[in-house]
Amino acid sequence: MRTMPAVARARGRMLALVEEADEAGAVQLPRTQAGSQPQHLLLTLLGDYFLDSSEYIPSASLVSLLEEFGITSAGSRAALSRLSRRGLLASSKSGRNTYYRLTPRAAALLREGAQHILGFGAGERHWSSRWTIVAFSVPEDQRQARPVLRTRLRWLGFAPLYDGLWISPHPPTDDINAVLDELQIKASTVFVGEIRDRIGGNAPLSAWDLDDLRRVYTDFIEEFSELRRRVGNGDVGAAEGLVARTTIMDRWRNMPNLDPELPSELLPEDWPRDAARSLFVDVYDGLGALAEMRVRQILAEFSAPLSSIAAHHTTELATR
Repeated sequence: MRTMPAVARARGRMLALVEEADEAGAVQLPRTQAGSQPQHLLLTLLGDYFLDSSEYIPSASLVSLLEEFGITSAGSRAALSRLSRRGLLASSKSGRNTYYRLTPRAAALLREGAQHILGFGAGERHWSSRWTIVAFSVPEDQRQARPVLRTRLRWLGFAPLYDGLWISPHPPTDDINAVLDELQIKASTVFVGEIRDRIGGNAPLSAWDLDDLRRVYTDFIEEFSELRRRVGNGDVGAAEGLVARTTIMDRWRNMPNLDPELPSELLPEDWPRDAARSLFVDVYDGLGALAEMRVRQILAEFSAPLSSIAAHHTTELATR
């Protein structure tokens, strides 16, 4: 069972990867975009099958792996180069061949991020009926910090009740003050309290669009229900399994950004989060061995000994 501080730490460390502004020497993930962009796709694959490996992987095999998803050779090589420049990949050359692996720092951050994503929705949290509120004002000369701060707060489970007043149903952690200090948001305060009715004209739960969030979950269930049936019947092959497993992870990874695991006390009885998680677990875990097989097949075309380094994990990673 994850504790709230552990989840907060995982979120906080992953935030170091999603800033949009370039900082010298910083480890960063590319900006999140809709669909499977090459850099995000490559990181997903490395996190899913090479997280525990320190071996260098031939760039040609990674290019071939991305071809399974319709990414061109040029697009794949550009993604490798950019991730290397961002400090996420270490490279090595032997003759004319280039090899890559995750840097230790990137691997550690991806592991914590994976634990958070895979554990999302796994257990019910006790709600104290208290809200954590962050109030801040960002001066015009710090306007570049605004989108970064919003991204950070969402990852920490907050949503905007008003532009400069963000709210979360979960207890505060040190990560909140760390974010405010790091971004030098001096005109800010963090406080906790019970809200009996409203702040101004808005009830606390109005910070989240529950109708839209419900649609996200029901669309997810509709999109992948047939796939779950086919996985259960053994009707999915290795190549399809790799693509399908990566696709469902790509969809699921954004759920924590949309829903801070709102307490059940605040939600309708027929809330679809549990059903969506059950479907995700069945497909993601159920396709693990098949997807790993396909990754090993691709690696074996370039280096038979290296093919054994590919290894999948399941949602149990969230409990380690």
